[in-house]
Amino acid sequence: MNWDQIEGKWKEMKGKARTSWGELTDDELDQVGGKKDELIGKIQQRYGLEREEAERQVDDWANKL
Repeated sequence: MNWDQIEGKWKEMKGKARTSWGELTDDELDQVGGKKDELIGKIQQRYGLEREEAERQVDDWANKL
């Protein structure tokens, strides 16, 4: 699924993101609003990951949708 589709269906996708990254709060996911860079940044902050690793996780997640 591409990011335009994810962004357009973010309310549905939010639950799937929550399953993958359970430490993210509903407020944080609302702030993301389906924007890839925002999601990567939140994952980096919450999990203490390097940007490349967070980006890899997000890409893997999107490809499974």
